[in-house]
Amino acid sequence: MTRKAKPAAPPAPTVPAIPPADVLGRLAALKTAATPDLKQQWRELFAAEPPPYNRRFLESRLAYRVQEIAYGGLKPETVQRLEALGEQLDGGNPALRRIRGDDMPIIGTRLIREYQGVEHSVTVLHDGFEYQGRPYQSLSSIARAITGTRWNGWLFFGLKNRRAAA
Repeated sequence: MTRKAKPAAPPAPTVPAIPPADVLGRLAALKTAATPDLKQQWRELFAAEPPPYNRRFLESRLAYRVQEIAYGGLKPETVQRLEALGEQLDGGNPALRRIRGDDMPIIGTRLIREYQGVEHSVTVLHDGFEYQGRPYQSLSSIARAITGTRWNGWLFFGLKNRRAAA
């Protein structure tokens, strides 16, 4: 009985080593690099084609990757723990991990809106909003307090696009 040899898997692409001393310079250079240069760096550091996302996304992911290569990534135990926590939340369906439970901005976020030359600041709380030291249940009530007319608070503070709402 003769066995056929399995075809050898292509060697994994090697990612260039980054000395820790070079990290700060490389991170600073990301801000001034042209987008085609960022995409080329993506190919070098991830050994894959860059995604069709905006520049800010490319910069942030490249910054993380540079640090990951220089200092090392997460420990395998940490990755396993994060996966286990994710499975507790979504039953093992990774697609559900990308969906927020609600549309509320993150607690502590400050919403700033200029209206008739006056800047108005609202803080997102766990159970509503705070404007001028008073709690409010909705952004619409705050928009009404500011303008004196009925407004959709999400539109007033720029959290909802009119065209998307239509």
